[in-house]
Amino acid sequence: MHEREPVSDIVELDPRVGALVRFSARIATGGDEAMRAACVECVGALVPVRWVEELLLQSYLFCGFPRTLNATREWRRISGVLAPAATAEPTPDSLAVGAQYEQWRAQGEATCAIVYGGFYAKLRHTIVALHPELDEWMIVEGYGKILSRPGLALQLRELCIVAACVAGAQERQLHSHLHGSLNAGVPAGEVRQCLEVLRGVVPDDELQRALLLLGKLEQQRR
Repeated sequence: MHEREPVSDIVELDPRVGALVRFSARIATGGDEAMRAACVECVGALVPVRWVEELLLQSYLFCGFPRTLNATREWRRISGVLAPAATAEPTPDSLAVGAQYEQWRAQGEATCAIVYGGFYAKLRHTIVALHPELDEWMIVEGYGKILSRPGLALQLRELCIVAACVAGAQERQLHSHLHGSLNAGVPAGEVRQCLEVLRGVVPDDELQRALLLLGKLEQQRR
């Protein structure tokens, strides 16, 4: 169901992954100049265009539309990469539209279950208690339509989400997505490397908090 890059792509922290992770953090909290610098870094590190495009699309889930639009604008200017052709509009046939929606739901449930592992059922119960529509949107829109897209491995998506959570001081979500990175198959040492490359990009206290949290998760999993 998921088109994944080989896990070996992130062994010893490929410089492309480091650049992508830093870009994610800068989308979360950086100004235009910081985003511009991140785009320059991605171009210089030869980060695959498809990786960047997918990062930009998923960033609206974690950083909001304004920051995603600003980051995409800088990416277009710096990289010279034009926007891809528009996705074909779904057929107006209600059965076809319904089938697409159910496909996103099934993909979303599968992806979310990977990320949350043994906490998946508890997560769904918690979100429904907050608001049933938020649960529906999380699964169908977030984990189905966006995070189950091909083009960027789930492992890399989770590392970028971790970076955005560190930058945005979203500790509760950081805890979930550190778990998610490990559940998706990223070795703890590589998650740690991805946190380390955020030095100078995110506040030192937030980085230290993230490293300590990762250490606790490592101990729990032994």
